[in-house]
Amino acid sequence: MVINKLNRETLRDHLFRCGGVGRWVDGMTEGRPFRSWSEVIALSEAIWATLDRNDVIEAASHHPRIGADREQLKRRFATTAVWSAGEQAGVASADEAVIDALANANADYERRFGYQFIVCATGKGAPEILAILRERLSNDANEEWRIARDELAKICTIRLEKLRNELGQQ
Repeated sequence: MVINKLNRETLRDHLFRCGGVGRWVDGMTEGRPFRSWSEVIALSEAIWATLDRNDVIEAASHHPRIGADREQLKRRFATTAVWSAGEQAGVASADEAVIDALANANADYERRFGYQFIVCATGKGAPEILAILRERLSNDANEEWRIARDELAKICTIRLEKLRNELGQQ
């Protein structure tokens, strides 16, 4: 497998683009060699299930805010901008009122929970994301970081598949 042949630093760079949290990257790096891609995904999911609130905050900081300015995305998230833009494609076409509502709800979420709102946006439009965000604002802090962690794990799995394609992995 190509992923087993990458040198440690190259692998870590690729993994940070997928997961953005040090403990996950460390666990994945130490998990080599992998016998199959399903083993990569299984280890990823197992590690995500062990991550705590601080890990969620770290990982969330590696994701652009949903509905953020595209130029800001390009500058701050240059290594994942293409992935993020595709993941947030349903937001790009939203009208200004929905974008403004997302920005306001994101600010409310950050004040309430201490980190930005995370949702696996792939396949979701802006109104659906806004509804999810508003609903999750009523969660207690413990429930919400677990949901955010699970959403980050979903995003990570999607990005691992993108990495797999980039590497030409079978």
